[in-house]
This record gives sequence, C-alpha cells and structure tokens, in this order.
Amino acid sequence: MRLSKGKATLRVLVAALTLATGFGAASAARAADAHFVLISHAPDSDSWWNTIKNAIKQADEDFNVETDYRNPPNGDIADMARLVEQAAARNYDGVIVTIADFDVLKSSINKVTAKKIPLVTINSGTEEQSAQLGAIMHVGQPEYVAGKAAGEKAKAAGVKSFLCVNHLATNTVSFDRCRGFAEAIGVDYKSSTIDSGQDPTEIQSKVSAYLRNHPNTGAILTLGPTPASATLKAVEQMGLAGKIYFCTFDFSDDIAKAIQNGTIQFAIDQQPYLQGYIPVAVLAIVKKEHTTDPVKIRQILEANPKFKARLATYGLAPSYGPKNIRSGPGFITKENLDKVIKYAGQYR
Repeated sequence: MRLSKGKATLRVLVAALTLATGFGAASAARAADAHFVLISHAPDSDSWWNTIKNAIKQADEDFNVETDYRNPPNGDIADMARLVEQAAARNYDGVIVTIADFDVLKSSINKVTAKKIPLVTINSGTEEQSAQLGAIMHVGQPEYVAGKAAGEKAKAAGVKSFLCVNHLATNTVSFDRCRGFAEAIGVDYKSSTIDSGQDPTEIQSKVSAYLRNHPNTGAILTLGPTPASATLKAVEQMGLAGKIYFCTFDFSDDIAKAIQNGTIQFAIDQQPYLQGYIPVAVLAIVKKEHTTDPVKIRQILEANPKFKARLATYGLAPSYGPKNIRSGPGFITKENLDKVIKYAGQYR
C-alpha cells in the first residue's frame, strides 16, 4: 500500500530527527573530558615553543581533553600575570604555567590554587618554587641535576678536570650547570668556570687562552649553541678536536655535526616535548582518577600505552624525582642523533 503524502512527510521527519539524534550522541561521545590551559612566558616570535604546542595537541588526542595555549605576544611578564588571573576567573579544569618570574607571578598563580584548580608548573622556575605555589608537580629540567648527570658521564670516561664556558654569567642559575658537573667529577666549579661573554670571537679567544694556560684540562662543558660553536673553532685550531672530552647544553646544526664526527660526545637536551605532553596528561589523570598523589599519577602515566608509544617514536626519556617528573636531562649522542634530527623543531 502506498503512503499518503502526509504520512510520508511525517516518516521523513522522524527519520531525520533520529539521524540527528544519532549524530548528537556521537558528538557528545567525542566531547572533551576536561578543558585545560597552558600559559607560557614566551613571545609569539619564539619558535622553540612550537614543539611544546605540538605535544599539547597530541596529549589532547591521547587523553580526550582540550588544552588552550596562551602567552603574552611580546613576552611581557605583567601581561602573562593577567593571563593567569583570567584563567583563574574562567574556572578551567586545570592550569599549566611557567614560573618565568616567581615574584611577579606568585600573586596571580595563588588565585588559581585558591579556587582549588589543579596546577602544574613547567619549564622555568625551580621545583622548590613549584611546591611553594601549591602545584601538583613541576615538569622541567633542574639545572644542577642536568649538570651533575653530564658530569657523571664524564667521570665514567675518566675525566678529572674541566672548563665550563659560561656565556650566561649574568643569570646566577646558569652556574648550577657548572657546579653540578664539577661536583660529579670532584672539583671546584669556581676555578673551572670562565665568564665567556656572548660574542663568538671573544668566546673563542677566552677558551683558547684558558686551554693554553691549563694544558691538562680533561673536558669542556659549554652552556648553549653559541659558545659550543665558538669553542669548536678553538679546539680545532689547537688540534684538540676529538682529543678533549667535549659536551654541551642544547642543540644546533654545528653541534649535530660535531657529535657525528666525534668532536662532541653528547648534547644535554631538556626535551621540550615532554614539557607540553606530560602536564596535560597529568591533569587528565587528576580529572579522571580524582587523585593529586604524584606517585600514583606517575604510575598511571608510565603504564599508559599511548604515552609509551610517543616516547619510543621520538626517542624521549623523562626522569623522575620524588614528586616531580623531569623532562631532562636527556642526552643526544651518535646513537640517537638521526632520530633527533628527523623530529627537530616538531617533536624534539
């Protein structure tokens, strides 16, 4: 029997409503379980943070959450403080923030914790400052710990003396890298450290002079790409390339080539990807499991197959303190150099 026009129209409408309801249910199923925000101090021009932004997106996918990224366009810390206050007012399910300036940001961050919003700190600042702010944990690279880990590698290779080329002497925290290395091999960091300045020609000159005056120097530690490149020129001109133990913080094309040819033993890597991925994952676990116990959170995270797959793909390895998860130090060597180069700027 053929349907009348009225009944046919009604059936079409019912089918359409049923289909729409189905789509609505599917959309609801895909809705994010939580909404977080990560607020950094970095200006828009700082491309280093692209790796962290990519990590945030992947953590969102893996844990079915949504994370906004906010930053002061010109890197102004006062503007960053306002962004933190806005986050507190918006009542996010969790807030991730860098401790770019503890004194300036403390009041704004306290507004987040006063509302019982879970907080994770990353990147800059110290684990001690993070605890003072009431954060669940800090995800970053403690400078002393990184320097000491590098020094332990050098000690295992028989190094008993070194030169720390500090181009960041105006930043007192930079000396923690030199101090950690020195204490690992059992020497005084003050007599082993030079204030090299940031001009490449000056760095090369000062390094050459130090090595001439201290011919038994067993190792060199540079604190970034600029002094690494200048120091490479110094050791090459002095015929020491491949003969003196050389390691550096951070990464660049010059450093990659020197690792490849054996002039540099390793680069110390703070693994920025982990500073984006881990805090999002931590807040997702807090939301789902209703726990802020860092030990339990770490156990859940370490057992997560998606997290383990990301680490394997990008060649990353976090380390762990009693409470905090450390993004570094990681080490770039000949063994993992190809993987680092492959993902540099994206996930490394």
